[in-house]
Amino acid sequence: MTAGIATWRRISARRTNSAVLQASKRRAAAFGLLLVAPPVLLVVGLILFPILSAVVSTLRIETPDGFAVSAANYVGFFQDRQSVANLAYTLWVTVVTTILLLAGCLPLALHLRFSTGRLAAIVQSVALFPLFVPAIIVCYALVRFMGPNGVIATILAQLGIAGYQTPYLTEWGPVIGLFWEGVPLTLLVLLAGLGQVSSASIEAARDVGAGSAAILFAIVIPLIRRSLLVAFALDFLSIFGSFTTPYLLGPASPEIMSTYMQRTFIDLLKPIQAQTQAVVSFAVCAIVGILYVRAVSRNRRSAGE
Repeated sequence: MTAGIATWRRISARRTNSAVLQASKRRAAAFGLLLVAPPVLLVVGLILFPILSAVVSTLRIETPDGFAVSAANYVGFFQDRQSVANLAYTLWVTVVTTILLLAGCLPLALHLRFSTGRLAAIVQSVALFPLFVPAIIVCYALVRFMGPNGVIATILAQLGIAGYQTPYLTEWGPVIGLFWEGVPLTLLVLLAGLGQVSSASIEAARDVGAGSAAILFAIVIPLIRRSLLVAFALDFLSIFGSFTTPYLLGPASPEIMSTYMQRTFIDLLKPIQAQTQAVVSFAVCAIVGILYVRAVSRNRRSAGE
């Protein structure tokens, strides 16, 4: 009888502890949801709702019989030569600038990762300096430097060299400005990825006779491929949505999509067409955004393992 009572008490105690534990978990989950509610609501209100509103507005057209769902606005966008040319130019600027950033910053990141001393610190400080300069100041400096009467033209004229063609207000103007602006972010992402490459693995590879090219493509690149993907996605999204630099340094035609949307909405007073351009731009960026989210998720799973 006594043994049965003791067993019953142990079972009751376990049930009580389990109930208390479950209640504690529910309170912790509710508190966590309460903490993330404000940013989630902010994202829904400032990002998801405007996107859905723009999609609905562009798919809803007025007919003699009332409103109907139609893709006529998107068909008109892709049938318009100017719209397609502006989208193609935006993709060209974005892809070219992103490739130049990765190609230029990877060697610099490798140098900073495996070098020590004052020179490496100075190089890193100079490379990160554009991070603290506003875009409009960068554009003004580049106009004064590479413009038709800028520093380069003046120096070449003093040397007796004629025929200088300035990239200012040409297709390459935004590429130069956006490259200058994008170096710090790209470099920081690549340096973070290179932090996963241990010096011991590099030394071991050198001890067995591996050259620099073999170490780069067999050890370094595989270890930082996710960081390269993150850098590519961040650069792509940042460049595709840029406004100030292409507006000040780029040509009047073709235009970057952001300036094209602004002109369509304000100058031409065509809000539906501007919303259509915005949805098309969002669709392009969403593809790259999915790659970024997948790369970040994989990094978190790897860190958890």
